[in-house]
Amino acid sequence: MLRAGVRFLVGMTALAALVTPVAAVPLPTPGSVESTVAAMNAVTSADRDRERRSVRGVRVLGRSVEGRRIRAFHLGQPASKRRETVVLISTMHGNESATGQILRALRDAPQIYGVDLWVVPTYNPDGEARGTRRNARGVDLNRNYPNNWVDLDGNYESGAGPASEPETRAMMNFLRDIRPDRILSFHQPLYGVDVDTKRPGFARKVARKLRLPRSSFTCGGVCHGTMTGWYNNNFRGNALTVEYGARPSRRLMRKVAPVQVLSIFGARIDSARIVG
Repeated sequence: MLRAGVRFLVGMTALAALVTPVAAVPLPTPGSVESTVAAMNAVTSADRDRERRSVRGVRVLGRSVEGRRIRAFHLGQPASKRRETVVLISTMHGNESATGQILRALRDAPQIYGVDLWVVPTYNPDGEARGTRRNARGVDLNRNYPNNWVDLDGNYESGAGPASEPETRAMMNFLRDIRPDRILSFHQPLYGVDVDTKRPGFARKVARKLRLPRSSFTCGGVCHGTMTGWYNNNFRGNALTVEYGARPSRRLMRKVAPVQVLSIFGARIDSARIVG
């Protein structure tokens, strides 16, 4: 019996020598680097879930001359008597793309309350790809609408005729279908809000909320073939031009302006923080 016990102890000792000891991994303690990283990862995951929920739908309005999709993202809550339908449009001119960051920040934000919102971050994808004002056929989309259309050349080339461009027709069909109460068309670099428009009181409110000067964008006389002119003359809602400067900061575009834009319509985000 004694010999058997000795043999057992010797065998266990040998087995222990063959096993490499593994150090215990301590659990993260509150306030430690590990717990901070874990918390950040958890917040990031939650943010992604909220971002996915913020987009109610995506609509392809049409395709550009070169076949790129023009997409509108549907955000916010359904329209009602107390809740306006709003469309925000950026990059009608391909070399004025900074304001697209405002719309993408709203698209990527947590749930939006208080407005039925559509955002079109890139209306002229061919122009953006080329870094040019005009589309792939050299047409200024904001001179191509069937409202006071005239045959213009040069930088303001108005196309072969009213609504000759696929991008124009796509947006017209979309706006006819949605019939928004408000449209904000974002541009650069004139820095101001056009108050010489259909609803000057609302325009002044937009200028105040966005902290931009009041301006009058007369195109040197008559604005021919513009989207805002076409919509204002054919629908009950109103469309307004908003111009930022040539080089607005990323913080303004991604963090500040999105919240300011929502405040125009009494809307809010389900978080104090914009995903940027």
